[in-house]
Amino acid sequence: MIKNLCFLLLVHCQAYAQSVAWTIIETAPPEASFRGLSVVDEQIAWVSGNKGWTGLTTDGGKRWIFRQTKGFENSDFRSLYAFDGNTAVMANAGSPASILRTTDGGLTWSEVYRNEHKEIFIDGTDFWNDQEGIMYGDPIGQRMLLLRTSDGGQHWNELPEISRPVLKDGEASFAASGTNIRCVGQHHLFIGTGGKVSRVWTSGDRGLHWKVLEPPMIQGLTMTGIFSTAFLDNARGIVAGGDYERDTLRTNHIFYTTDGGQNWKAPVMPTRGLRECVEFITDKIVLAIGKGGADISYDGGVRWELLSDEKAFHVVRKARKGSLIVAAGSKGRLSIVRLTD
Repeated sequence: MIKNLCFLLLVHCQAYAQSVAWTIIETAPPEASFRGLSVVDEQIAWVSGNKGWTGLTTDGGKRWIFRQTKGFENSDFRSLYAFDGNTAVMANAGSPASILRTTDGGLTWSEVYRNEHKEIFIDGTDFWNDQEGIMYGDPIGQRMLLLRTSDGGQHWNELPEISRPVLKDGEASFAASGTNIRCVGQHHLFIGTGGKVSRVWTSGDRGLHWKVLEPPMIQGLTMTGIFSTAFLDNARGIVAGGDYERDTLRTNHIFYTTDGGQNWKAPVMPTRGLRECVEFITDKIVLAIGKGGADISYDGGVRWELLSDEKAFHVVRKARKGSLIVAAGSKGRLSIVRLTD
């Protein structure tokens, strides 16, 4: 059920035509920590997380069905992509790595890929269309792990070694929200890295060839760097992150570009701390969320203001088709976020 009278936040700025309603839902198991999130349309959204927990709504968030994935009760599924109310793929973080696929709404899952390399760590996944997608992970032998599918996630194949970026010492990625990878249009791809080195890798041919972009994000320590990327198109994008261990550090946690990453700008009014996920809601309205709270921008990332001080949310996603927005986090926390005129 939805928590009545306990937390309903309406944010309205006279300069803008829309408000944001943020409603906490109390339905998920409290031991579940969700970092995987995929919102398909106005009705369908999936979440995944630790201890094998998954969740599915088919009525816009009014009711959710939560299940523990049999045989994977100790796995943390941080990478998730749903196609509809029946079909989804997800991958756990850590070794051994498994990619699972369901076609019956999460009742049963089939393992479609497994890798027992001790260094494997899958960080995220995204798709260009219902058949063609990509999954990435921390480097193995200094080369980024890249897996691609051309049949809706039924089979996954590693890209040739020559096509996988060579990362610097201490450069990896964060699976904090599964949004450090974004497929744009029909061929473009953006991947954010973090740690001692933090960059954005971009490809115009689905991961065969790459170039590097360098936003001035804080880096240099193991838990610093870019935690999330969001791109409207090949030109307009935002990266979010910071220092996870010093999440209120007074520094810029957001940078935006309007020229494909050739130049990056810091906001005039920044977010209030580390942000683990950033998401375009419209071409102007952007949400940024993290363990310390949530912020909203009405001008494409130039100025940010308070949305919520609610703690321990990690990921927010908007429906690929429609306006439904869902946020998820620790202790089974879920929120439905709606724009109102």
